[in-house]
Amino acid sequence: MSTKELTKTAAASQKKLDPNGLIYALKNGNAMIWLSCLIMGAGHFAVGQYIKGLIFLLIEVAFVGYMVIPNGGFHWLGLMPSLGDRITEEVWNEDLGVYEYVQGDNSQQILLYAVATLVAVAVFFVVWRASVRSAYIGYAAKKAGKHVKTFKDDIKALFDENIHKFLMFFPFAMLMIFTVVPLVYMMLMAFTNYSRVGDHLTLFDWVGLENFISLFDKSSSLGRQFFPVLRWTLIWAFFATFLNFFAGTIMAMIINRPSTRLKGFWRTVLSLTIAVPQFVSLLIIRTMFKSEGAVNQLLLNLGWIDTALPFFTDATWARVTIIIINCWVGIPYTVMSVTGILQNIPAEQYEAARIDGANAFQQFVNVTLPYMIFVMTPTLISTFTGNINNFNIIYLLSGGGPTYIGDSAGQTDLLVTWLYKLTIDNQEYNLAAVIGILTFVVLATVALLTYRNSGSYKDEEGFK
Repeated sequence: MSTKELTKTAAASQKKLDPNGLIYALKNGNAMIWLSCLIMGAGHFAVGQYIKGLIFLLIEVAFVGYMVIPNGGFHWLGLMPSLGDRITEEVWNEDLGVYEYVQGDNSQQILLYAVATLVAVAVFFVVWRASVRSAYIGYAAKKAGKHVKTFKDDIKALFDENIHKFLMFFPFAMLMIFTVVPLVYMMLMAFTNYSRVGDHLTLFDWVGLENFISLFDKSSSLGRQFFPVLRWTLIWAFFATFLNFFAGTIMAMIINRPSTRLKGFWRTVLSLTIAVPQFVSLLIIRTMFKSEGAVNQLLLNLGWIDTALPFFTDATWARVTIIIINCWVGIPYTVMSVTGILQNIPAEQYEAARIDGANAFQQFVNVTLPYMIFVMTPTLISTFTGNINNFNIIYLLSGGGPTYIGDSAGQTDLLVTWLYKLTIDNQEYNLAAVIGILTFVVLATVALLTYRNSGSYKDEEGFK
């Protein structure tokens, strides 16, 4: 058996024998500890921890009450497999002489409350497990003749050795409510037919992998749009990331040279471009590059062109224009980030390179670039991720146009802007959810593979 396998086996054995673990507590506890599995707080009452026991008991009562009440947790979980089947009906009221509407099922509500219930069950399980472990700790302390912590001791501990639990409670609660529940809800939408197509906005059904199959089927309208959009998204993210990086690095090096004067002035000018809201800059640039905009009018007046250049009316021109404009927007950020790193590169390395006869380009390739890539790999990955999700620059400059690949995706649409159109314009929420999941898969795969194979991850302390 290898050393790695032995380490894993030892860790697993240690986990099983952990005196604070649930299994250990159940094996070594008494009847009150086992009763705590059914009635939370029972073990605490047995050792005199009445307030803590009451808190756990109230949590259990509240949870069980929510699950069993009408329109409670069990109700929503029971409707989850079907997502409802009662449609809104028009019923004639003989007494009033009018038609009345009887509200039917709402699949959105059913799915949302079912997901929230599942999350509540998961959280309750964590609290239940903690209550059993806590009860055993009190029982073990009393059995050994040690001091059993009172509620006052627990409160003091929350501001001392357990302060991390106190500080993380509110962020964890917000994470569960505003991140986990919507994320799971969105992912489940990908397996339904929730869209205006077929009038499935109120009542919709589970369709399994049908949406994913249609997305990868090149014979379908969705499949014909997906692969061109994905290809352009990756091309855009690559150029938008690395053109900014290299151009910003070179500009920062020029400003950082000892012979460059007014360094503060140039950095201030670049900072001003960052201070202007991006959507303002992009809308102004969009107006300038229109067929009748200032750029085309200037070139026509100078006699350099005979007809207006199709900056945003031709797909290839639009893509190149967007990449170049993104450089203008993004290079100042790179300069600000790179400047501090350049000043930390040891001067001895440049001196040694010059002694060896290296010219400026060779110094950049062999000294500056390796150091920059080593330090900035995490930043480059996050920038690449941000560019894949760069909604503003595409939507504000080209709107995804000028021409369309299919019925919803344009020639310059990224996955994120296409997702927006599927949601807002087409109301095909199920397909938008599929795009959202696949965008996450692409981002996670690229980020993890890139980072885990980088020097920043493999040899964090090794660069000298």
